Amino acid sequence: MELLRSNLSRVRIPEPTNRIYKQECCISFDSPRSEGGLFIDMNTFLAFGKDYVVWNYEKTGNPVYLHVKQTKKVVPEDRPLKKPTLLAIGIEGGFENNEPQYDEAHSVIILPDYITLPFPSVELPEKVRLAVDAILMAEGAERKKQLAAWTADKKQTSSYAMNLQQIDSGVIIPPSGWKCVKCEKRDNLWLNLTDGMILCGRKNWDGTGGNNHAIEHYKETGYPLAVKLGTITADLEAADVFSYPEDDSVLDPLLAQHLAFFGIDFSSLQKTEMTTAERELDQNTNFDWNRIQESGQDVEPLFGPGYTGLVNLGNSCYMAATVQVVFSTRSFCSRYYMNQNLKVAFQMAPADPTLDLNMQLTKLAHGLLSGKYSVPALEKNDTVDAATPINDKQEGISPQMFKQVIAASHPEFSSMRQQDALEFFLHFLDQVERVNGGRPELDPSRNFKFGVEDRILCSSGKVAYNRRLDYILSLNIPLHEVINKDELEAFHKLKVEKNLEGKDIANDEIVRPRVPLEACLACYSSPEEIQDFYSTALKAKTTAIKTAGLTSFPDYLVLHMRKFVMEEGWVPKKLDVYIDVPDIIDISHMRSKGLRPGEELLPEVPVDEVESNKIVADEAIVSQLVSMGFHPLHCQKAVINTSNAGAEEAMNWLLSHMDDPDIDVPISQEAQRAEAVDPLKVETLISFGFQEAVAQKALKASSGDIEKATDWIFSNPDASVSDDMNATTSSSKSTPNDSELPDGGGRYKLFGVVSHIGTSTQCGHYVAHILKDGRWAIFNDNKVGASINPPKDMGYLYFFERLDS
Repeated sequence: MELLRSNLSRVRIPEPTNRIYKQECCISFDSPRSEGGLFIDMNTFLAFGKDYVVWNYEKTGNPVYLHVKQTKKVVPEDRPLKKPTLLAIGIEGGFENNEPQYDEAHSVIILPDYITLPFPSVELPEKVRLAVDAILMAEGAERKKQLAAWTADKKQTSSYAMNLQQIDSGVIIPPSGWKCVKCEKRDNLWLNLTDGMILCGRKNWDGTGGNNHAIEHYKETGYPLAVKLGTITADLEAADVFSYPEDDSVLDPLLAQHLAFFGIDFSSLQKTEMTTAERELDQNTNFDWNRIQESGQDVEPLFGPGYTGLVNLGNSCYMAATVQVVFSTRSFCSRYYMNQNLKVAFQMAPADPTLDLNMQLTKLAHGLLSGKYSVPALEKNDTVDAATPINDKQEGISPQMFKQVIAASHPEFSSMRQQDALEFFLHFLDQVERVNGGRPELDPSRNFKFGVEDRILCSSGKVAYNRRLDYILSLNIPLHEVINKDELEAFHKLKVEKNLEGKDIANDEIVRPRVPLEACLACYSSPEEIQDFYSTALKAKTTAIKTAGLTSFPDYLVLHMRKFVMEEGWVPKKLDVYIDVPDIIDISHMRSKGLRPGEELLPEVPVDEVESNKIVADEAIVSQLVSMGFHPLHCQKAVINTSNAGAEEAMNWLLSHMDDPDIDVPISQEAQRAEAVDPLKVETLISFGFQEAVAQKALKASSGDIEKATDWIFSNPDASVSDDMNATTSSSKSTPNDSELPDGGGRYKLFGVVSHIGTSTQCGHYVAHILKDGRWAIFNDNKVGASINPPKDMGYLYFFERLDS
């Protein structure tokens, strides 16, 4: 006790603004549930596992720690499970994680001799008691950040509900026996709350569902709200109300009143239909879910180094699947595990290692690859006072700190919403490259990077070469190259027959298009015609031919299948297609040959000609607008953005853009900003199915706003990429340097597949399959097992390793 009193100056009572870590070690994945518990530094409020707390003592000299140890409570095995209502894991309404309950014990520890003082105890100094109480009462920093990021997909109140007009046409809805007034379908029926029409819902891709009569009725009438019959019960909040203009399931606070208008007594109705969320969940837990997750298969669990699962933080599977594949590569394994000592990384880290990306990458690598946490989960035996392993699962590690630091600069990844694994992969490699800036010999991301060269052949016979660097090869899927046309034709006939009979297609009857990977690679390399290309040789617009090739072959080649296309409302829709992917591919034919003998480059665009092509505001129109009281800068922007069309057009533009966040940005800065396009946003638009050059042009035209860029593309369906490609010639001033990148032969072996289950990037689940130790393993969050039938034909991202000649 005297030793504790002599160190009271090293004890702090935490303020409300202090971040207190008490759920996980900041340099390992030890937690209060680990064998040695967790030690919380009572000066910095950072937490450390049993094997690492002495490192902190040596680095900081802080001797006083709060020790927290949790032991599992015994829970009855017959506890009822709740039915999931959201396509998510580990969140309210989603699939249960079946988290056990724990008892918690506390003590005060003084280093370096690990002197233990019990808590609670009246003998402890008041400052220590207050400090411990404050630490235990505070919300942990890990949990606080998670709560701040989480925005649950709860239904919002419709803006159309409070003033909904209802037409009295004498319609009274019976309590049962409903059918669509247009096709007599008796399920998936929706009651329009304006006129009382009962119509069937949307048709699914496989022929199931309705015949689109409800949404067609909305398009004809504009009546906004409909409720799904069969979901109305005494619990009106559970009823499925859909708003067509808001394109989402919504809450209708006046639903009881709106139903009573058509004579519906909701208190007596029973639930007979799935809600939209339940139907989506049901569809996604059927064929694709089972196939990709290998549900129903007798999967052998795997444990040990390299077989550590990742706990789902709530829609974090996109991150888990991606990092499992990336950290299985030799480059990342060497950089952050084999050649990076955990203690050295901690010593080099700043005062708060939770904010240091290098520390958290090292921590994650050691957690995944050491095997320390890849052990069977333990269960308390009621008859023997010992813990026995459960053979079919492991607890895995929680990548909470890693997620916070890797996503710190990205608002979407900082949230708890589902994200696109491709976009995360690119963001991850970008952050790794930044943290290793200036030290290419240490940067493992460069093993994924390669050069791409576009060759543009003008009708004049002259050529231009554009070069760029990339991490992924994004491939269109040529559906006209399907290899199972006969089976598809038979399936479409079957769908028509089933539809006429009012029957649904069974899962085992579904036939999907099957396209070989070779066709996708050939499509990437095939010539593409560019209309209205401005040739600096002809000084006129003409037609050009563009072909693409690779200037270097990376150690690891990542292929992205463009399975998501844009549907109405700019919602990404997933192509339902299989890709035949061989274990070995050869892309040697895709190497770009550069400038060929006898070829002549298109002349460069003179600087004065580029300047002369820029639109300058007509001062006469600007003066007219200024005289009306508008700001001169705003007037100049309006005139430029309407191409000097006139005062009326400029004023209309001005009135609709007065609230733009960049309305006060000087035109010169705006031009500079327009030249710089965020590559991650370009990849996002590419994943929607747009060409890269069109995506770049759209982002430049919309100041980098993805939503505005998408709007621009749809508003300019004939948009040409020629303006951005006008006679760009090979130039050392603008050509990226790929001479220092890894390069080699073009033969590659498949070693990883990231698959997606769900209808769009905004929902669903990601799973990774990785070839390790000569066999395929499935990584499904914290579940790791030997794969029996890896779904190689259902991948979203394919990872290949170059075979050295």
